[in-house]
Amino acid sequence: MYTISMKYKLYTTSQKAWDGMLEAMRSAKSKIYMEMYIFVDDTSTTHNFLDLLKEKARAGLDVIVVADSFGSAKLSPGAIKGLKEAGVEFQRFSHWLRHTHRKILIIDNRLAFIGGVNIREDIRHWQDLQIRLSGRIVKPILKSFAYSYKLAGGKREEILAYSRKKLSQKLKAWVTDNFSSTTKQYYLNSYYRQKLAEATSSIQIVTPYLLPPRWLLAALDQACQRGVKVEMIIPGDTDIKPLNKINYLNACRLAAIGVDFYILPKMNHAKLMLIDGQEGVIGSQNMDILSFNLNIEAGVFFRQKDLISDLSNIIERWKRSAAPSSFRQKKVRWHNRALILFFKLFYPIF
Repeated sequence: MYTISMKYKLYTTSQKAWDGMLEAMRSAKSKIYMEMYIFVDDTSTTHNFLDLLKEKARAGLDVIVVADSFGSAKLSPGAIKGLKEAGVEFQRFSHWLRHTHRKILIIDNRLAFIGGVNIREDIRHWQDLQIRLSGRIVKPILKSFAYSYKLAGGKREEILAYSRKKLSQKLKAWVTDNFSSTTKQYYLNSYYRQKLAEATSSIQIVTPYLLPPRWLLAALDQACQRGVKVEMIIPGDTDIKPLNKINYLNACRLAAIGVDFYILPKMNHAKLMLIDGQEGVIGSQNMDILSFNLNIEAGVFFRQKDLISDLSNIIERWKRSAAPSSFRQKKVRWHNRALILFFKLFYPIF
């Protein structure tokens, strides 16, 4: 199932990922397809995505942008108008509480970027994780993009046709998302449930937001009981201040069952899981109820030894920069216990 090696490159900050994305866009010859949760036109001083998209569209390339209506709410009407006038097909993804949380860029149907990196000036120096992929792996990413394009209101048959193309089992095993058309084996929730249940020696998770659904808490508890070493890397201070308390409370709960935590001194927006040092997944999904229950997400999973090794080295580097965690020794104060009880009573998924 995993016989084809992926060509890849990893980026560990937003700015580095932007550099790689713009370089790929400049080299595009026929197509640029972008799907972004957050796309704001305030990075133009050094990373002018907007002008490059317009330039490529005017040059005759097929350029499509799918932007989430909530995450990209600050993309100005003037910027959208300029894109459309230049020939860019711009689609807003708007489905009430459901958002496209994906960060995908596809170049000429041969090169793709996927991971956690958005486009907005204030995230420039965040630690994050984005992977550039080339070769046959791009086909299932393109197929997945076509589904979100359709949900966003896209009508072009040549794009929609990608969503109906059949792919070999070998290739489909490399992409996981949460569209209704996705087979159970590669559905995001099913993939996490299966891999956490099958882990025998180690589980390593990197996430910025820690609000896991109950089944995920139970899966991690069961893994610890089996003797699996479970490690989680989270930032000490996120960009969403109310979530800092939630991160803390859930870290205390998980530390109590045996999970080891590493707290990073700066914002880390990466989404990564490694199982037994043999298989991993990189994508847009956080360890929270939105990613597993509401949002549209996408990731790529793999068993490629050199990629696993590179990611293991990145994790070790982040662990070395982390502050010592003493969650396991901390007693949750009465008011925090009351807060947890409140969440359990009124939010059954907590």
